[in-house]
Parts: sequence; structure tokens; C-alpha cells
Amino acid sequence: MVSGVSAQRHGGGFRGGYRGGGTRVIVSAGGFYPFGAYYGFGMPFGYGYPYGYPYGGYTQRPSKLDLQIEDIKHDYADKIASARADDGLSRKERRNEVKALKRERDNTILQAKKSYYKR
Repeated sequence: MVSGVSAQRHGGGFRGGYRGGGTRVIVSAGGFYPFGAYYGFGMPFGYGYPYGYPYGGYTQRPSKLDLQIEDIKHDYADKIASARADDGLSRKERRNEVKALKRERDNTILQAKKSYYKR
């Protein structure tokens, strides 16, 4: 026999403040042991016994394209941060510089995808 209880607070609200909502209580009773074992109730091995989480410890490695895109994003994030912190430019010039860098970043990512799939 398997039984379980779960309580969750919900609501959220404006800017992360709590307005309204309440507490939701979910009570589950009944079922039999093998059914509960698949959902992690009463087993010492965690979620999804006997497979574990994530299933058997297998995780997929990122492709070369994914790694290249992450490098491009990190490089441009640094450039954008330094453009925003540049006090030598007016506010309008800084905004235009940031927009130009974002456009350049998107074009660079698009070009990397094109050259990756062109092979």
C-alpha cells in the first residue's frame, strides 16, 4: 500500500511579491507497492527506480556547434557589458553600440550555423 502527501504554495504576483493564491494540498492514498515504486515512493533509490535520475546516469554531450555558439555568446556578453559600462559615450551612443553588438552577435551565430551545416 502506498500513500503520499504534498503541499505547494502558489500565487506569485506582481514583481515576485505574494498576492492571493493559497496552499494546495495533494493527498494520495491507495495503490499498491510496484505502482508507487515507479514514482519514487518508499524506495531508497530516488526517482524512477530502478532506472535512477537521469535515467542510468546518461547525459548527452554538446555538439561542436553548441560549444561554438556558447563561446560566441560569452564573447559578446563581455563586449556588451563593457559597452554598457563605458562612461565616455552618451546614453544614446551606448544604446546604439549595444544594439549593434547584439545584431553582430546574432549574425555571427547564424553564420556559424550555416558553416556548420554546409559541411
